[in-house]
Amino acid sequence: MSVIFFMIGISLLMALGFLGAFFWSMKTGQQDDLYTPSIRMLLEDDAPDTPKTQSNAE
Repeated sequence: MSVIFFMIGISLLMALGFLGAFFWSMKTGQQDDLYTPSIRMLLEDDAPDTPKTQSNAE
């Protein structure tokens, strides 16, 4: 019977830990934009950098 009380206590501590982590993530803005990261690979990047040539204005 004491094992059941121990397991209930551990499960409550874990639930409180997950709840605290959820509130921390909401406070720090971790959940602000969930849509853009999933389509970021489909968006067009900027043009690649081209090597600059040296001018002959020495």
